[in-house]
Amino acid sequence: MSWHDERFKDGRQRPAAALLRGAGLLISQRTAGGHRAYDLCAPDVVRDIRMLLAAGLPTRTIREVLPCVENRGTTVGDCMADRLRDRLTELETQLADLAATRDALASLLTDSARLAALDSVA
Repeated sequence: MSWHDERFKDGRQRPAAALLRGAGLLISQRTAGGHRAYDLCAPDVVRDIRMLLAAGLPTRTIREVLPCVENRGTTVGDCMADRLRDRLTELETQLADLAATRDALASLLTDSARLAALDSVA
């Protein structure tokens, strides 16, 4: 099973930490007892990852951006500002394309309703 499969075959959800480890975003070590141990900064890293995921960044981009997160996860340094601007431009293009598709569908429905109304009158 690849890391991005969110569910095991028996339907159980994979823990978030396992997904983050699989994506190379969260590092852990095994204790002598076999348990996972994380750095003390792991909660901060997870907070930063959640912020970046909420901003719509894919994990491959988060891997690039994560070292540049500053101010307790609230800003990203200049080292990645251009990359994030590019991503914002991509999202704005996708939104414009989606709006045009929505408008075309709405127009189709409006025209269809108008024709149906004319047919019912005739």
